[in-house]
Amino acid sequence: MTTDAPSHHLFHWVVSLSCDDGPGIVHAVSGAIVAARGNITESQQFASLDTGRFFMRVQVESPAGREEFEAALAPVRERWNMTLHLDEVGRPLRTLVLASTAGHCVNDLLFRQRAGQLPVEIPLVLSNHGTLRDLVDFYQVPFESLAITDAAAKRAFEQRVLDAVDEHDIELVVLARYMQILTPELCDALAGRCINIHHSFLPGFKGANPYRQAHARGVKLIGATAHFVTSDLDEGPIIEQNVVRVDHSRSVAELVAIGQDEESRTLSQAVKWFAERRVLVDGARTIIFR
Repeated sequence: MTTDAPSHHLFHWVVSLSCDDGPGIVHAVSGAIVAARGNITESQQFASLDTGRFFMRVQVESPAGREEFEAALAPVRERWNMTLHLDEVGRPLRTLVLASTAGHCVNDLLFRQRAGQLPVEIPLVLSNHGTLRDLVDFYQVPFESLAITDAAAKRAFEQRVLDAVDEHDIELVVLARYMQILTPELCDALAGRCINIHHSFLPGFKGANPYRQAHARGVKLIGATAHFVTSDLDEGPIIEQNVVRVDHSRSVAELVAIGQDEESRTLSQAVKWFAERRVLVDGARTIIFR
């Protein structure tokens, strides 16, 4: 089955690519787009001096369907040994959400999906607690909970994650304040398509009640970091960060509310950029084509 259509119909494609840097890449990509009868509507590029890699994202209107467009790009892909992805602009990305008991990030993702502000389709929210069932039901999204009480239960939960990924053709997994450390095996299985969110303080506070610790130390900055999940805890390539100033007048409850707002908007922004194919990985960091 092909997505080719009559010549009066215009597809809106997004091409994202990376390869070793060198002369002639932009010219070759542009030539392939012309060969596919395409008109560039948005284009961004970046050459990394640190890694010697070249990155590019292009949006193109063209009457060419997927097969014709891929055929035009194939020689360029092969010539520069590119990692290249072709997708339709605005296509909702099939996204699995993992949660625990905190509802702010889950609520924000589901609301933005319903409001058309986030190009994702969430077929399932999977949690290790039943706390958020009513919230997820409100948005008419399927919800499952599997308690994690020991190592065997953790293996069963992670197997359910993998089964759900296959069952729903999941393209992105989002840890929406899912308070469990993923095993290295699951991290490897979801490499490059799993995003986590966590609070960020200066200085950092680990363990229980980080906001109470922050209040006791009189922090002046509260933030949040969204990043790719890797087997190195909280050290995956960073996608987005936000920060807000606070002072001594803020109570612990106020700090929590401020922090949750930052976490929600930071995670949603990271998911949006990923769904729009604006996030490319350059070693331990990301290139974001805003």
